[in-house]
Amino acid sequence: MLDDGRVPWRPIRLHFGIKAFGVNAFFADAAGERLINEHDESDDEQQELYLVHSGHAVFELDGERHDAPAGTFVFVKPGVNRTAYAQEPGTTVVAVGGTPGKPYEDIGWEWWVPVRPLYAAGDYEAASDRALEVAQAHPEYAGLWYNLACCESLAGRHGDAAEHLRRAIGLSDQVRQFARGDSDLDPIRGEPGIAELLGG
Repeated sequence: MLDDGRVPWRPIRLHFGIKAFGVNAFFADAAGERLINEHDESDDEQQELYLVHSGHAVFELDGERHDAPAGTFVFVKPGVNRTAYAQEPGTTVVAVGGTPGKPYEDIGWEWWVPVRPLYAAGDYEAASDRALEVAQAHPEYAGLWYNLACCESLAGRHGDAAEHLRRAIGLSDQVRQFARGDSDLDPIRGEPGIAELLGG
């Protein structure tokens, strides 16, 4: 089980080493608990399919409620704001996602989970230190270097942030799209070469 301070979940994709698509399971011990964090996938155009494996959930899609007892499939397109809540204790939802026309790209976001509470609390110095340890332990993942750059940018470590953003983009062009609109990186947009690096 992993918990990033928002909802607990089971990292199915990471456990099995799945590289072709994203898949994870989210669960709630009590009725009323949030199962799926509110998001809209507009940054990566990912489609998501949810299966209520057990229990009973209610999904909110662009504010519209949808009852979802066990066995229900809920398909959500990019740009639709979504979240879900358990209606019964022990509710589990399996989520599968991918972007049409693009191979799935593993950017290592699951490894970011232990750092996220520090980031969410605004402790960017500590988040930077912890994120660097995680990125160095798993250097193949662009998402870890990207999130490290965001923490360092907010912590005032502008030179390090610029260096690690370059490394992230060198590993995955996908993060360039994230960076263009990410306010976490606003403090380093004036650093030498960053405007050219981000382009567009």
